[in-house]
Amino acid sequence: MSRVGKAPIELPAGVEVMVKDDVVAVKGPKGDLSERIDPRITTTVDDGVVTLARVDEERETRALHGLSRALVNNMVVGVTEGYQKELELVGVGYRASLKGKTLELLVGFSHPVTVEAPEGIEFEVPENTKIIVRGIGKQQVGQVAANVRAVRKPEPYKGKGIRYSGEYVRRKAGKAGVAV
Repeated sequence: MSRVGKAPIELPAGVEVMVKDDVVAVKGPKGDLSERIDPRITTTVDDGVVTLARVDEERETRALHGLSRALVNNMVVGVTEGYQKELELVGVGYRASLKGKTLELLVGFSHPVTVEAPEGIEFEVPENTKIIVRGIGKQQVGQVAANVRAVRKPEPYKGKGIRYSGEYVRRKAGKAGVAV
């Protein structure tokens, strides 16, 4: 039995879960999310508790059980609290600014790089070297943060670039010099 899959999901106040066919829709104070769940997993909602069960004991079905439960739980957390990822800019002259919903990055190129905020995502720039990506979809927040980081990944020699807050960048030694 999947330890993750068999755990029930408690619904906080103000959150509704609707199941129709294979689609689970979650509605909460921050917005609406929906996800298609594999038909081998059955979803039931009773008295503010969501439980997921599988129809057979196949290996793939057991794996989908835990995955489906995690996806539904992420939707519940997203519509109540939301998700955020923090990024840091490291490097001389590296900075970020917000122009409307567009993030403008100056990261050592000859031109500024702009990143448009997709629907459901918002950027915040509390300092010119910090970026916060916020949204209700965990996967979407992580993907947008990864796309921003990919503009200028941290390099291993000086550590310059865009990195996640708290990310460790393994540094390499530079040239060793000429042996005589």
